[in-house]
Amino acid sequence: MKAKVLKHVVIYTGESKISDGYVRFTDKILDVGPVAEYQAQAGDDVEILRDRVLVPGFIDVHAHGGYGFDAMDGDPDQINTMAHKMMTNEGVTTLFATTMTQSNANIDHAMEGVKAAAAKNPVIQGVHLEGPFISATYKGAQPEQYIKDPDTNLLAHWNELSGGMVKLITYAPEDPGSQAFEDYCLSHGIVPSVGHSNATRAQMLHSKATHVTHLYNAQREFKHREPGVTGHAMLEDNMYCELICDGFHIVPDMIKLAYDQKGSHRIDLVTDSMRSKGMPEGESELGGQKVFVKDKQARLADGTLAGSVLQYPDAFVNVMRFTGCSVADAVQMSSVNQANEFGLEHKGYILPGKDADMNLFDGAFNLKTTYSFGEENHPEA
Repeated sequence: MKAKVLKHVVIYTGESKISDGYVRFTDKILDVGPVAEYQAQAGDDVEILRDRVLVPGFIDVHAHGGYGFDAMDGDPDQINTMAHKMMTNEGVTTLFATTMTQSNANIDHAMEGVKAAAAKNPVIQGVHLEGPFISATYKGAQPEQYIKDPDTNLLAHWNELSGGMVKLITYAPEDPGSQAFEDYCLSHGIVPSVGHSNATRAQMLHSKATHVTHLYNAQREFKHREPGVTGHAMLEDNMYCELICDGFHIVPDMIKLAYDQKGSHRIDLVTDSMRSKGMPEGESELGGQKVFVKDKQARLADGTLAGSVLQYPDAFVNVMRFTGCSVADAVQMSSVNQANEFGLEHKGYILPGKDADMNLFDGAFNLKTTYSFGEENHPEA
């Protein structure tokens, strides 16, 4: 297989910055380093790309849908199209297709659909099961009639239907049955994530959750006499925190507070996007509920935020703008942490042996090209 070489690019490998670098790849990264160390090989397809920035492909572990499609639709072809558009338009080279609180039959259908889609599309690397094991107090845009207590047997059933693809689950650890539920997760490679939860700090200290779903949103708030879910996430070093950096779900000052407290090594940037992402404003749908999209916000009729229409490159740029963090820190939060947390051994870095998943930006951080397993893709016009 002929190798492609990009030269004279600024490269953020996930471990270091190379100011004048090269990367040589097929479907895998073969070599990366300073241009001065590049040794030409016969057959190399060399492209000179000055004033460009190359970062690892983005990993979104919380995205319900976009471009008119949703994981809950359960249609493999549509899920594949959705994942492909997220890759080409946003640089999401690894996706956890995310479900929501719905009937058992609808979640069954979604599990089967994602499994079939992933068999054809390796961008889909997992399932994030958001609900139905959550608290009605903090249901957000999750339909209350389908909420239930943690059920290990039901989780095992869905994990089996998905082909073992459940990698992350959002649940309320204060509810009955959560300890056995958590034990199942940990023994099956599923990260337990507290979210849509009314748990107190004391209850969280007895939980095995190591991740928090959309920090600040749909959870017991941080207060001076009760830290709640948000305070627990801020205080515990082992907790990874999802941030939706659209400026609406969390105001910029609170994003900076989370960054200052957690640092770049414990934050996962997510979109929590729904089917209206990438579509014209107007009426849409989420879990059988009407959603209205206006001014880059998706809300239910009562004003409740209903997922987002956030595109991943905007999250990447926004976190730098809101916190003042470096490009390397943004790479940590968009690729490296997710690869490390979820054991994605071939993802998250531009290093030899890793999948050739990379995003090429211009100097103003406009996405120009995404390489997925070495194949070149460009955003739709």
